[in-house]
Amino acid sequence: MKRRDFLKGVAAAGGAAALGLPGKSAAAGKASVKAYKEIGKTGLKMSDISFGCGKLSSASLIARAMDRGINYFDTAPDYGKSEKVLGQAIKKLKKRDKMIIASKFCNPPSYPAHLKAGSPKKEYISVVEGSLSRLNTDYLDFCFVHALGEMGDTVEDEKKRLLDENLLSAVDQLKKEGKIKYLAASSHGPVNMEALLMAAVKSGHYDMIMPAFNFMKFPKLPDVIREAKKRGVGVVAMKTLAGAKESDFDSKGQSFAPAALKWVLSHSEVDGLVVTIKSVGDMGEYLQASGKNLTKADAEVLKKYEAKYSSSYCRTGCGECVGSCPSGAGIATILRYQMYFENYGMEKRAMEGYAKLDGNAECCVSCEDDACEKACPYGLPVASMLRRAHEDLSLKV
Repeated sequence: MKRRDFLKGVAAAGGAAALGLPGKSAAAGKASVKAYKEIGKTGLKMSDISFGCGKLSSASLIARAMDRGINYFDTAPDYGKSEKVLGQAIKKLKKRDKMIIASKFCNPPSYPAHLKAGSPKKEYISVVEGSLSRLNTDYLDFCFVHALGEMGDTVEDEKKRLLDENLLSAVDQLKKEGKIKYLAASSHGPVNMEALLMAAVKSGHYDMIMPAFNFMKFPKLPDVIREAKKRGVGVVAMKTLAGAKESDFDSKGQSFAPAALKWVLSHSEVDGLVVTIKSVGDMGEYLQASGKNLTKADAEVLKKYEAKYSSSYCRTGCGECVGSCPSGAGIATILRYQMYFENYGMEKRAMEGYAKLDGNAECCVSCEDDACEKACPYGLPVASMLRRAHEDLSLKV
């Protein structure tokens, strides 16, 4: 297959109508990366808007992304077929040296499948070798200890995963063998996101962190990213669209997504951001933020978005409700899965994650206790949100 034939598949991935919203398609169709920044002190320069491969369905999207200047691609073994599809693009394009590839210490195929603290050294090595095989590459630029704060109840529980001796020994071996270049850590909470990422930064073992970060809430995170900047640890942001409640939300012709992304990039400590790209339309819309300053008009659309969704958006990484349910429901994690289901178009992944939870929201169906709502500092109708999540995410009809 010739390159031009390969790129024809882009039409199927987005279609002409997906090049942007009405009135915005021209700008979105021409948008490309305008800024690159070094990730910490790694020497690697990433596109400020980068490709989250959580919903990657077409290798041709990777080709289009590279044509428009995107060079950083974030994937994982438990993101369905993401690694295999990205691997098809890597093999076909033959531009591996122009790409920065990040994956996770996870098992395939169902989400979430992060390796637990105490996993054997050989398992850490095995999952990386599995990723390399699926990706058709000899090395990962970054490999993440992913989703810190999701698997334990306390900072100390998750620090065991962060600083696991078997992990660190495996990383040393994998680096010596040239199979990974850098170690990274990520967190979207709900438990102690800031404390865990600060521990990663100060440990000296991690070259980059990836926090959830957006304009809606993260008062303690600036301290973490400032410390990372001081120590030469890279910062790549995720969950930047504040729940992506309404992808075409706009005010007086100003689009929400570019405004939200520009807000994140306005922080000098942030080297770039990862956002899930599902279509050519997504790509064009998000790339309008590349290299651009946050304007007053952007700030206005963010203010209006916050006013509209403040009472329905469960702030990723907040965690104030953790432990408030008398029946043990994992409130914040459940509502994050509901966000994947309802707003991200990741229904299968959301249902897989929900099915694995020890404390799901079945108990909420008949519960009359309002402890969860009293614990929420944002006044969300948590009980009704949990009941809806159970209805959407449960495998039971």
